Amino acid sequence: MLAARVNLKGWQQAAVAFGSAFGALLDPKRADLIAALGETTGKPAFERVLQRMKNSAEGREVLLERPRVISTQVSHAWDMPENTFGAAYAQFMGSRNFSPDDRPPVRFMDTEELAFVATRAREVHDFWHVLFGLPTNLIGETALKVIEFEQMFLPMCMLSVVGGSARFSEKQRTLFFQHYFPWATKAGLKSTDLMSVYYEKHFHEDLEEVRRNWGIVPCPDPKSSSI
Repeated sequence: MLAARVNLKGWQQAAVAFGSAFGALLDPKRADLIAALGETTGKPAFERVLQRMKNSAEGREVLLERPRVISTQVSHAWDMPENTFGAAYAQFMGSRNFSPDDRPPVRFMDTEELAFVATRAREVHDFWHVLFGLPTNLIGETALKVIEFEQMFLPMCMLSVVGGSARFSEKQRTLFFQHYFPWATKAGLKSTDLMSVYYEKHFHEDLEEVRRNWGIVPCPDPKSSSI
């Protein structure tokens, strides 16, 4: 079940967006503020994502069944054989001591359908980490925001790229813009519509196979590749 929604008027949305942006700049670890910023600035983008999902058979199935990436619904990933997408996701979460239940709820969408799309976008984030082979450090998270922007055109994603790169050291900034950024812009465009994928029904499939099927190019090792 999705969290209760808060209906905001135009000026209220602007106020929440401004306050969230300012607070997130002061404390980038405030996931609740970043989430609020994404919701209050992202309605047109989420509406476009919703329409794309309705135009896709698998996307329509996701919208109909409204799966949640929470422990009670994705625990079967931990039972999947080695080399499967599910096993890779379980290893990713377990090795970092992450829980799929930790994400803040969506509060500022106008309809249940849009609230689900926004929730889905938030909850598939870790699937994308696994598929694109990105770490969860500042560079990895910023690179994934580039892909999320390419896929959904959420303003918050580009703001996160700007904010993330501003916190890089000079060495990190050079590495990001010479290696990660060019790869991410290409990878985000090359991939299928990743919001229309019913990931949970592909847990049993080989990781490399699903990557090929979805047009996903994992991030090359910066020590051994030139992009």
